[in-house]
Amino acid sequence: MADTVQITIDDRSLEVPAGQTILRAALDAGIDIPHLCYHEDLPLPHAGCRLCLVEVEGWPRPVTSCSKLVADGMVVHTRSALIDRLVARSFQLIMSTHPVDCKNCSANKSCGLQDISRSRKLKLNSKPLPKILPDYPVDDSHPRLRLDPNLCVLCGQCVYVCNEVEGAHALDFSARGMAMHIGTAYGEPLAESPCTGCLKCVEVCPVGALSAKPESPPTP
Repeated sequence: MADTVQITIDDRSLEVPAGQTILRAALDAGIDIPHLCYHEDLPLPHAGCRLCLVEVEGWPRPVTSCSKLVADGMVVHTRSALIDRLVARSFQLIMSTHPVDCKNCSANKSCGLQDISRSRKLKLNSKPLPKILPDYPVDDSHPRLRLDPNLCVLCGQCVYVCNEVEGAHALDFSARGMAMHIGTAYGEPLAESPCTGCLKCVEVCPVGALSAKPESPPTP
């Protein structure tokens, strides 16, 4: 099998590694595609945020670029009336359950939602969708980090890095449906969980749901 394939993204011809995702190929070429549940150091995401949709010529419907692998001769469009509409609606759905208090958030100015808002000119509100804010207790029990599940966008990056990379098995998804949020694996406070305080979950969180306490810089 060839080591590279030739693809076109937004009229740009690119030679990219075979087996790479469309999203990775685009980002490496400086082509912006909004995303929250993808991280370059983690494997294929669960494509839950639905923000990285693109159109591929010959395909009947948009695909998530974070989970679709490139193929030789593929022609991709990251912007169209349909894609812009779908991305805007996905963003509104996320914002309909996300508190907006940027000035008091640890992720202010380094937030994935703010980045998408700027790049796609989308407002940080849920209009025209109603706002349904969660009301989960904030876990401030751990000496090194703080968990505010009300800010969580369910990207799953913290769960993966905690369980599969670090092997701590402290974080997990809790409940189902609209009640789903991030918590500890067995519902105990973070301080009583297997959390080692490595802060890798803080490093991958795109929105400040997990944050390091001021006296606790991330480990090298």
